[in-house]
Amino acid sequence: MSEKTKAENLRPGWKPGQSGNPKGRPAGSRNRVTLVALAAMEEGAAAIAKKIVEMARQGDMSAARLVLERLVPPAKERPIFLTLPDTSSADGVAQAQAAILQAVAAGDILPGEAATLAGIVEARRKAVETQELEARISALEVKK
Repeated sequence: MSEKTKAENLRPGWKPGQSGNPKGRPAGSRNRVTLVALAAMEEGAAAIAKKIVEMARQGDMSAARLVLERLVPPAKERPIFLTLPDTSSADGVAQAQAAILQAVAAGDILPGEAATLAGIVEARRKAVETQELEARISALEVKK
Protein backbone atom coordinates (compact mmCIF):
# COMPACT_ATOMS: atom_id res chain seq x y z
CA MET A 1 0.00 0.00 0.00
CA SER A 2 1.39 3.42 -0.88
CA GLU A 3 1.86 6.30 1.59
CA LYS A 4 -0.92 8.31 -0.07
CA THR A 5 -3.42 5.46 0.33
CA LYS A 6 -2.55 5.03 4.03
CA ALA A 7 -3.15 8.73 4.73
CA GLU A 8 -6.48 8.66 2.90
CA ASN A 9 -7.65 5.62 4.88
CA LEU A 10 -6.75 7.18 8.27
CA ARG A 11 -8.63 10.43 7.64
CA PRO A 12 -11.35 9.86 5.08
CA GLY A 13 -12.49 13.13 3.49
CA TRP A 14 -9.49 15.08 4.79
CA LYS A 15 -6.31 15.84 2.97
CA PRO A 16 -2.94 15.73 4.72
CA GLY A 17 -2.33 19.08 6.48
CA GLN A 18 -6.04 19.98 6.51
CA SER A 19 -7.58 20.85 9.90
CA GLY A 20 -10.81 19.25 11.04
CA ASN A 21 -11.80 22.55 12.68
CA PRO A 22 -10.39 25.39 10.55
CA LYS A 23 -11.93 28.18 12.66
CA GLY A 24 -10.61 26.68 15.90
CA ARG A 25 -12.05 27.11 19.35
CA PRO A 26 -13.90 30.43 19.84
CA ALA A 27 -11.93 33.06 21.74
CA GLY A 28 -12.89 33.28 25.41
CA SER A 29 -14.81 30.00 25.47
CA ARG A 30 -14.37 27.91 28.59
CA ASN A 31 -13.83 24.23 29.08
CA ARG A 32 -16.91 22.25 30.19
CA VAL A 33 -15.15 21.07 33.35
CA THR A 34 -14.34 24.68 34.28
CA LEU A 35 -17.95 25.72 33.77
CA VAL A 36 -19.20 22.89 36.02
CA ALA A 37 -16.65 23.78 38.73
CA LEU A 38 -17.62 27.47 38.63
CA ALA A 39 -21.31 26.60 38.91
CA ALA A 40 -20.62 24.38 41.93
CA MET A 41 -18.60 27.12 43.62
CA GLU A 42 -21.32 29.71 43.01
CA GLU A 43 -23.90 27.46 44.67
CA GLY A 44 -21.92 27.10 47.87
CA ALA A 45 -20.05 30.42 47.97
CA ALA A 46 -22.30 32.03 50.58
CA ALA A 47 -22.20 28.96 52.85
CA ILE A 48 -18.42 28.71 52.54
CA ALA A 49 -17.96 32.40 53.35
CA LYS A 50 -20.23 32.08 56.42
CA LYS A 51 -18.31 29.04 57.65
CA ILE A 52 -14.93 30.77 57.26
CA VAL A 53 -16.16 33.85 59.16
CA GLU A 54 -17.54 31.59 61.88
CA MET A 55 -14.21 29.75 62.16
CA ALA A 56 -12.38 33.08 62.37
CA ARG A 57 -14.65 34.18 65.23
CA GLN A 58 -13.85 30.94 67.05
CA GLY A 59 -10.14 31.74 66.90
CA ASP A 60 -8.94 29.90 63.78
CA MET A 61 -6.05 32.16 62.75
CA SER A 62 -5.86 30.79 59.20
CA ALA A 63 -9.52 31.61 58.67
CA ALA A 64 -9.04 35.04 60.27
CA ARG A 65 -6.10 35.78 57.97
CA LEU A 66 -8.16 34.73 54.95
CA VAL A 67 -11.04 36.99 55.97
CA LEU A 68 -8.75 39.96 56.61
CA GLU A 69 -6.88 39.49 53.33
CA ARG A 70 -10.17 39.60 51.44
CA LEU A 71 -11.65 42.52 53.36
CA VAL A 72 -8.50 44.66 53.53
CA PRO A 73 -6.06 43.66 50.79
CA PRO A 74 -2.42 44.55 51.46
CA ALA A 75 -1.40 47.93 50.08
CA LYS A 76 0.80 47.70 47.02
CA GLU A 77 2.16 51.21 47.37
CA ARG A 78 1.92 54.03 49.84
CA PRO A 79 2.58 57.74 49.54
CA ILE A 80 6.07 58.79 50.56
CA PHE A 81 6.76 62.19 52.04
CA LEU A 82 10.43 62.97 51.59
CA THR A 83 11.90 66.37 50.94
CA LEU A 84 14.48 66.19 48.15
CA PRO A 85 16.76 68.97 46.93
CA ASP A 86 16.43 70.54 43.49
CA THR A 87 17.54 67.95 40.90
CA SER A 88 18.21 70.32 38.01
CA SER A 89 21.98 69.85 38.38
CA ALA A 90 24.36 66.94 38.91
CA ASP A 91 25.07 68.21 42.43
CA GLY A 92 21.36 68.29 43.23
CA VAL A 93 20.92 64.73 41.94
CA ALA A 94 23.78 63.55 44.17
CA GLN A 95 22.20 65.29 47.16
CA ALA A 96 18.84 63.68 46.37
CA GLN A 97 20.44 60.22 46.26
CA ALA A 98 22.08 60.94 49.63
CA ALA A 99 18.74 62.05 51.10
CA ILE A 100 17.12 58.79 49.92
CA LEU A 101 19.92 56.76 51.50
CA GLN A 102 19.56 58.65 54.79
CA ALA A 103 15.78 58.07 54.80
CA VAL A 104 16.34 54.31 54.43
CA ALA A 105 18.96 54.33 57.17
CA ALA A 106 16.59 56.20 59.49
CA GLY A 107 13.75 53.78 58.71
CA ASP A 108 11.53 56.46 57.20
CA ILE A 109 11.12 54.55 53.92
CA LEU A 110 11.53 50.92 52.94
CA PRO A 111 14.42 49.74 50.73
CA GLY A 112 12.02 48.88 47.88
CA GLU A 113 10.55 52.36 48.04
CA ALA A 114 14.05 53.82 48.04
CA ALA A 115 14.91 51.79 44.94
CA THR A 116 11.87 53.24 43.17
CA LEU A 117 12.80 56.78 44.22
CA ALA A 118 16.41 56.25 43.20
CA GLY A 119 15.19 55.13 39.77
CA ILE A 120 13.16 58.31 39.42
CA VAL A 121 16.13 60.45 40.45
CA GLU A 122 18.34 58.50 38.00
CA ALA A 123 15.89 59.23 35.19
CA ARG A 124 16.07 62.91 36.16
CA ARG A 125 19.90 62.74 36.09
CA LYS A 126 19.80 61.34 32.56
CA ALA A 127 17.44 64.12 31.48
CA VAL A 128 19.75 66.78 32.95
CA GLU A 129 22.75 65.13 31.27
CA THR A 130 20.93 65.10 27.93
CA GLN A 131 20.07 68.79 28.26
CA GLU A 132 23.69 69.66 29.05
CA LEU A 133 24.98 67.63 26.09
CA GLU A 134 22.48 69.28 23.76
CA ALA A 135 23.58 72.74 24.95
CA ARG A 136 27.26 71.84 24.38
CA ILE A 137 26.60 70.50 20.89
CA SER A 138 24.58 73.60 19.99
CA ALA A 139 27.42 75.84 21.25
CA LEU A 140 29.97 73.90 19.17
CA GLU A 141 27.81 74.16 16.04
CA VAL A 142 27.49 77.92 16.48
CA LYS A 143 31.33 78.26 16.69
CA LYS A 144 31.82 76.52 13.33
